[in-house]
Amino acid sequence: MQKFFSNRKLVIAVICVIIAVGLVTLSVTSRKKSTTPMLQKVGNDAVGVVDRVVAYPMNAIRNTSQALNSIINTYQENERLKGKIDQLEAVRSRDQALSQENKQLKRQVSLKKSMTDYNLVTATVISRAPSSWQNIVVINKGTASGIKKNESVVAGQGLIGRVIEASYTTSKVELISDSSDSANRFAIQVQDESGNTINGIVTSFDRANNEIVMGQVTSKAKVQKNALVTTSGLGGVTPKGLYVGKVVATKEDSSGLATEVYIKPAADMSSINVVSVAELK
Repeated sequence: MQKFFSNRKLVIAVICVIIAVGLVTLSVTSRKKSTTPMLQKVGNDAVGVVDRVVAYPMNAIRNTSQALNSIINTYQENERLKGKIDQLEAVRSRDQALSQENKQLKRQVSLKKSMTDYNLVTATVISRAPSSWQNIVVINKGTASGIKKNESVVAGQGLIGRVIEASYTTSKVELISDSSDSANRFAIQVQDESGNTINGIVTSFDRANNEIVMGQVTSKAKVQKNALVTTSGLGGVTPKGLYVGKVVATKEDSSGLATEVYIKPAADMSSINVVSVAELK
């Protein structure tokens, strides 16, 4: 017996069992009574307090777990939506590029119908160096397609340049906007208000406004806005009569001795994707 009582844990357990049994017995007995004994009330309150103490951290843990799961699910859903948005942006960008290329191809088809004196070979621009953006582009057609050096290159509705080097499958095109010292300047012309022809050459390019500048114009005759500008054929490289663009303004040059004519080119020089190489029949 002394050994039994020396084991504290066992004694406490037995006492708890006796108390529990006593509470159950009192609960059963109290059902027949109109009032609940004080001891029963104290026991019930104690059990309620223990339940709340135990339940509080458990509820906190459960709520925290649910909140973490919600955050994780929201993050995963957000990542999935970001992926879908990226896919949609890629598709939209591709559609815009294809739409632009389709429009340019339609213009080239229309150009073929109007330029009946030329054989046109349609090509795609495959390279344009940022360092020489307004100077040279490379196209995916060459001598294998019948392209030769010095042939004119058109896009949109008018001239954009000439072939300066033709390889078997590719060619380099010098743009009309090239104003470098090494460029073979394009000779162009426009008519004044009286119908007289005024000749000049492309001396520079206003990249900000996408405008070609016709310089070395010594004539003081006035040129109307929207007057058509074409190649003059002078120099014997580019044939005469190819459409270049329309006049948007005229100004005196820095010396005050000559006039500069600003021309809106027929093609957007900043966005050239599809071109046609023109050869006289």
